[in-house]
Amino acid sequence: MNRRRALALLAGAAVCVGVPGTAGCEREAARASAPADPPAGGSAARPAPPRPVFRPLPGIGPATLARIPADTRQVLVVTGRGVDTNDARAVLYELTPGQGWIAAAGPWPARNGLRGWTEDHDENDLRTPIGVFPLSDAGGLLPDPGTRLPYDQDAGFTASGTGHLGEPLEGSFDYVIAIDYNRLPGNSPLDATRPMGDDKGGGVWLHVDHGGPTNACIALDKAYMLALLRVLDAARHPVVVMGPEASLRA
Repeated sequence: MNRRRALALLAGAAVCVGVPGTAGCEREAARASAPADPPAGGSAARPAPPRPVFRPLPGIGPATLARIPADTRQVLVVTGRGVDTNDARAVLYELTPGQGWIAAAGPWPARNGLRGWTEDHDENDLRTPIGVFPLSDAGGLLPDPGTRLPYDQDAGFTASGTGHLGEPLEGSFDYVIAIDYNRLPGNSPLDATRPMGDDKGGGVWLHVDHGGPTNACIALDKAYMLALLRVLDAARHPVVVMGPEASLRA
């Protein structure tokens, strides 16, 4: 009996080490019939799922990125080719969980101040301030198109006269979004309060393109202004990041 048991073990057979039919014998049989664990790294090993790629804001460097509030989920990036240019490009990005910054609208052509951009804006320099600014309030001559920003419809948004190229300004303020440069957020874009003083300029808006460069504002085609108003959401704390390419890469 002992010899037969030894031969069975050598042959890999299941052997009871107790009385046949008892629990001990059944446990031993179960262990003998169980499949062996697959070797590490063998064909039965499952590859780890790929890690999601977090998309950064294109063209935005660490210093500029650090100025964007932590709770911001919508960023309008307005980029000029150079410090003295007055044509630009605008793209709206939204922060998507697990994916990063995804382009939600644009690219759109845009215009900025006649003489370009500046780090130190003054009232009459005809340059657009460079930086990161919240977009808190909207308004216009025309009714609210369905924005989730506070909206002020007012006759004070009437535009008249001509622009720097002799183009008519009528309709430029049909829709506007205030850029929070030297203003008090939570008020109509028409509010004239200038916390840094009148000499630092103010009334810097996103508004309807009139076919030429601006004094300091950012101008977009009317259809793009409508699209922007309808997607911006105060609960997502939108900001505009604007300036020449080299400045925003810092």
